[in-house]
Amino acid sequence: MTAIFKKELKGYLTSMIGYVFIFFILLLEGIYFTAYSIQQSYPVFGVTLQAITFVFLLLVPILTMKTVAEERKQKTDQLLLTAPVSVGKIITGKYMALITVFLIPVGIICCYPLIMGKYGTISYPMAYTAILGFALLGAAQIAVGVFLSSLTENPVIAAVMTFIALFICYMITGIASLIPDTSAASLGIYILLVAVLTFFIYHMIQNLWIAGGIGITGEAALIITYLIKPVLFESGIQKFLEIFDITSHFDNFTNGIFDLNGIVYFLSVIVIFLFLSVQTITKRRWN
Repeated sequence: MTAIFKKELKGYLTSMIGYVFIFFILLLEGIYFTAYSIQQSYPVFGVTLQAITFVFLLLVPILTMKTVAEERKQKTDQLLLTAPVSVGKIITGKYMALITVFLIPVGIICCYPLIMGKYGTISYPMAYTAILGFALLGAAQIAVGVFLSSLTENPVIAAVMTFIALFICYMITGIASLIPDTSAASLGIYILLVAVLTFFIYHMIQNLWIAGGIGITGEAALIITYLIKPVLFESGIQKFLEIFDITSHFDNFTNGIFDLNGIVYFLSVIVIFLFLSVQTITKRRWN
């Protein structure tokens, strides 16, 4: 894993990708920091960080698009799959290299509250709690990008899929508000989601009977539950979509609240998507 980590990190720091990622985060943070914290003397540093969270929509796809997709495109993934190291360690090494690149601008951003302290009084615990939340938010979105990169051998397609996925997560609250909160509407969407999940399972395991059995069981359970107690489905889809609203879990950190639920959420996203990445590559190894 250490060798993979060093190789990946060297690749990012000897090419433009890593430096472009670092440059644009620091550029945008510098602009908003100057506007909010210096010119307007606004003491809450978390607001400055929240203002640039949109940058992940553009930079995370660029940073993660080659993580696995480039290996598949150049057929060098066969060397990794036959190496005496587990797939989990391969993905972990690649992910840690990405996180190291991301932590470079985060480390520089840690100096900004100290600059603010020279010109006024600020709450350092609030500021660094916001930075912690910002780091976790970025780490979670990078994990999503790693997973989507493992699904294709085309880095451009991986970047587009990552952008779409993160954009949907970014806009999920607005999307949820457009959906009726009736029980019937929630049931219909749940049925559609189970069908999509069934297709995904079939794509992963290539076993029609198992995937079909899971799908039929899920659809039957939804319909039976709806017939017995339809009130359970009221506003259900809105509550379900809130799970995918990654950015909203950063709000408490912005206000200086050390949100344990938010930390658990971000760590869960990281673990789940790295696990899915491992399963995707493992499937290719055995095929």
